[in-house]
Amino acid sequence: MTQGYHDKTRRLLRISGADRQDFLQGLVSNDVKKLGEGAIYAAMLSPQGKYLFDFFLFAEPEAIVIDVAASRAAALAQHLSMYRLRADVAIDADERKVWRGIGEAPDGALADPRHAAMGWRYYGALAVDPLPEDHFEALRMEHLIPEPELVENDTYILEAGFERLNGVDFRKGCYVGQEITARMKHKTELKKGLRRVIVNGEAPFGSVITNAGKPAGTLYSVVGGRGLAHLRFDRATGEMQAARATLRLD
Repeated sequence: MTQGYHDKTRRLLRISGADRQDFLQGLVSNDVKKLGEGAIYAAMLSPQGKYLFDFFLFAEPEAIVIDVAASRAAALAQHLSMYRLRADVAIDADERKVWRGIGEAPDGALADPRHAAMGWRYYGALAVDPLPEDHFEALRMEHLIPEPELVENDTYILEAGFERLNGVDFRKGCYVGQEITARMKHKTELKKGLRRVIVNGEAPFGSVITNAGKPAGTLYSVVGGRGLAHLRFDRATGEMQAARATLRLD
């Protein structure tokens, strides 16, 4: 059975012009040359290597299309425009609907490149059996896939699991923030990162996690007693606290 829903939290930007591939290649964390194989997941970073935007990209005959959170679409368009300079590139809104679904993919749908459990994405008009809009939340917990857990100008994408989620390419060459990301990959051992936790009790999104009174991280989304947390590995042991909840590694 094919099931899906119109994801109203997403918007599309259309990048056209003769220089569109080279333009994006110098800005995003993944290799735009791989678009011939399907959709890719990528991020744009600050010069300090911190997360600014994440999105999906897919290629069409005359454009590369970006699927981004609706709340961030205008800011992303503005940010891209800053780098356009004299490049033959146009950045426009694309009004097609974004669909997410599971089961047999409709013609023209693209697999979510982060993980097979996240189903497919489709752009345009579609008629399918309805799928609850929260269907993917528990799957995000299960497979450590961040969405609201990505914090602008704070998150490092390797701590958020972008390598595991096929969101970064270490062979593609330079892009904004690449040097910091490569150094974290090759010259340091990650001491913090995203982990799944078991949560007993209540704690709002963004609650500070402590262990024996010392800061240990931040708790983000919680679904059905499981949550995603950004943790200091040296303090992510035993029982931890966040607001009125107790936590432990899952």
